[in-house]
Amino acid sequence: MSRPTIHVETPGQARSVERALARVRSVAVDCEAAGYHRYSDRLCLVQLTAAGQTFVLDPLALDLAPHLRPFLEDPARVTIMHGAPYDLRLLHRDLGIRVGALTDTQVAASLLGEPAVGLQALLERHLGIRVSKRFQRADWASRPLPAEMIEYAAGDTRHLHRLAEILEARLEEAGRLSWAREEYRWLLDNSFDGGNEGPEPDPVARFKAARRLDDRSVTALREAIAWRDRIARERDRALFRVASDAALLAAARVRPPSVAALAALQGFPSRLAHQKGGALLKRFARVEGLPARELVPYPRPTTRGTRPDPEEEAAFERVKEVRNAAAGRLGLDRGRVMANQVLREVVAAMPGDRAGLAAVAEVRRWQVDVMGGELLDALWKRAAG
Repeated sequence: MSRPTIHVETPGQARSVERALARVRSVAVDCEAAGYHRYSDRLCLVQLTAAGQTFVLDPLALDLAPHLRPFLEDPARVTIMHGAPYDLRLLHRDLGIRVGALTDTQVAASLLGEPAVGLQALLERHLGIRVSKRFQRADWASRPLPAEMIEYAAGDTRHLHRLAEILEARLEEAGRLSWAREEYRWLLDNSFDGGNEGPEPDPVARFKAARRLDDRSVTALREAIAWRDRIARERDRALFRVASDAALLAAARVRPPSVAALAALQGFPSRLAHQKGGALLKRFARVEGLPARELVPYPRPTTRGTRPDPEEEAAFERVKEVRNAAAGRLGLDRGRVMANQVLREVVAAMPGDRAGLAAVAEVRRWQVDVMGGELLDALWKRAAG
């Protein structure tokens, strides 16, 4: 029987977590964020299991960074996660923590060809444990959290040590543990936010139906998106919980003459229209007064260079056949063996040997070991004769 979950909200309680972590060489970690309900996807909970004890820590109540950083950043102490990339980014962005060593049970399962790699499916399959999905979309930023939500969150790490042991034992037996460890290292090197470069994408590009709108309506939609964003930020609510995309699209297309007409628009929140609709109508009025030359149309699709020539396409099909055959031999998903995008990078680079293949962005050493020779043979088949 597992020990009771400890909910950590004070520095004193956090120091007890430090004492527990100091005694172990591995810790299971999961995070909960608020993105589904709130404007920001800020970190709301950190769950840890170490030596059979599970803690649920509240980053909204205290700064967790000084309590967790020495342990999670230690390369000699393994952090066990399931589906690590998102949580790695959360820990780095909100706590400034870069995990030092990783095991990802989702990656491990994918390299074993598991039919389903979600945590619930794996726990039931390997440990006979059924996990409730009751709070999967709960508002983790709400406070106080009820006991049943805290216990639900604890379930995400309570069994990860046992699951990792089972999966990694099977990987070792299959000769694939080194593959998994390479993937873990790649995640640590590539999952942290590096800052967004280049211009922000045009927000109307998410509205595919807006392609059919005239330029004035598209410009109005852009204003409606900015209006909703401002309200969502002020209220700390997810965008769709303020107004749906369909409601904004309808309002931009019709551009109602009054708040009453806006409130009567099908699908538009009536209360929001009466509370904040005046500001939206002012935006629409400004759009109506713009000369045609100042209207901004729906963004044209960007062209990514020239279309591949026939030889490049033929080479891509040949390396894809090699990848598909390898996936069949290994019993793995084709994208797990090598994604199509990476295959195209290989074709573009035209490496001449295994070292050159390994140097292609996102190509792993284990992939070169498994099918590097066949990929190179297929790549150079036309040139070789």
